Amino acid sequence: MRVDSLSTASGPTISWRVLECWGAGISLFFQAGALLPLILADADGALSDSARSILRLPCIPIYVFTAVILIRNFPQFLTALRRNLLVPLILALPFLSTLWSIAPPTTLRRAIGLLFCVLLSYVLAIRFTPRQLLFLLFVTLGACIVLSVLISVVSPALATMPDGAMRGVFIHKNVLGWYAALMILVATAVLIDGTFGLRRTAFILLAGGIICLASSGSMTAIIATSVAFCLIGFYSLLQRSSSIGRVVIVLFFIQLSVGILISLHEFLVPALEALGKDATLTGRVPLWELVDREISDRWMLGYGYQAFWTTENPVATHMWFKIGWAAPHAHNGYRDILLSFGIVGMIPFAVMLPHAIRQGAMLHCHDAQYGWLWLNVLTIMILVMNLTESIFFVQNDAIFILFTTAIIMFSLYAPVVSVSHSPSWQGSRVAL
Repeated sequence: MRVDSLSTASGPTISWRVLECWGAGISLFFQAGALLPLILADADGALSDSARSILRLPCIPIYVFTAVILIRNFPQFLTALRRNLLVPLILALPFLSTLWSIAPPTTLRRAIGLLFCVLLSYVLAIRFTPRQLLFLLFVTLGACIVLSVLISVVSPALATMPDGAMRGVFIHKNVLGWYAALMILVATAVLIDGTFGLRRTAFILLAGGIICLASSGSMTAIIATSVAFCLIGFYSLLQRSSSIGRVVIVLFFIQLSVGILISLHEFLVPALEALGKDATLTGRVPLWELVDREISDRWMLGYGYQAFWTTENPVATHMWFKIGWAAPHAHNGYRDILLSFGIVGMIPFAVMLPHAIRQGAMLHCHDAQYGWLWLNVLTIMILVMNLTESIFFVQNDAIFILFTTAIIMFSLYAPVVSVSHSPSWQGSRVAL
């Protein structure tokens, strides 16, 4: 007989659902890198080896929570695995890459961290509906944004980068920008949804997200936010259109996206130079030129999962010397996949993405009651972020966890929705 509550000796009862909600929210808060890394970092936001060791400690209870919830819901976990075999296949790549990695111990250690992050994605996907996950993020990201605004008022020196940009409760302004962009999306989705009865709170958090986004000065986050609002319009129009109309809208959107990408590739740098702006995209352009050369040297298998950007790699050290700064990654998620796994890793990832996007759009059009709009926008928003940042396959990172959760959710619901708009296996789920 399954027990759905926990009792203490004095009598109070705590339901497992409460533990799931609190555990998931706290896990996402810590995986976002809020507050604790800022306390342990120096003035420039750098973390010492001892600080990094301390930051690993909160991951242990998160891993335990993840394991316990998956064991309690093992049949649903197996269902999620079966409905998208590409996710476990891609998850196996970091472990397989230890066979050819230039730093096998580093690859193996980080692969284990990535494993538990993806397992947390499975927890979120099987235990929360899209609308429930939206509310969970609304509370979690709201706490990050409110704390960022408060700490910038109470302790401006702590919440500000040396260059004057706001970083809030995070160690870098760009990280604040990313989560501010997500907060803006989530708050907007809550306002559009209208079923939560939190319009005033949503407006407040939306304003807080805009303040943090503008104060951070993160161009990646600003562009991603702009794309998010365009996507909200696109998906809303897609849902209201007929079958033929949807085909026309999708084709137009694809052509427009390709045209914009080509234009950016050809004219962005000249335009920045003409405006007197940094044409190197804060050092990214020369970095990408060097990274592309290294990718071509080991294009088949790469260097092993997250083994390239280490002090033990003389190639990376030489690259840092040439560009004049120690890049922690390629500042491009797609290039970092190639550095880690080569073409062998990029192919299944490239196959998975359009399939997930198609499933998400189908769910949004045919199963609107679950609130799929924001998850569709989030997925493409993160794809855009990875054009100038590296978020793919980052262990202990809330954004990648949410990205993987969206893909798992799409594959989990899509086969059921094609048969019925009311998934029977979700019948026992308790409403948030």
